[in-house]
Amino acid sequence: MIRTQIQLPAQVYARARRVAKAKEISLAELARRGIETILDQYPTPELIGAEWTPPRVRSGGVKVPLARLKD
Repeated sequence: MIRTQIQLPAQVYARARRVAKAKEISLAELARRGIETILDQYPTPELIGAEWTPPRVRSGGVKVPLARLKD
C-alpha cells in the first residue's frame, strides 16, 4: 500500500470519524472504501474516449407491422 495524506474540513473529518467508529473500521479503511466506490462509478482512463456501442436488445422481433406504427 501507498501511504498518503489528505486534508479534510473539520466537519467532514468529524462525520467520517463517527461513521468509522459506528462501523468499527479505521478512518483509513473508510477512506479506501469511499474512494473505491467513487472510482467504480467512473470509466477507467483507457475507456474514456473509446468508441461506445449501445447494447443490443433481444426483443423477439417486431410484433406490429412498421406501416401500422403511425396509427
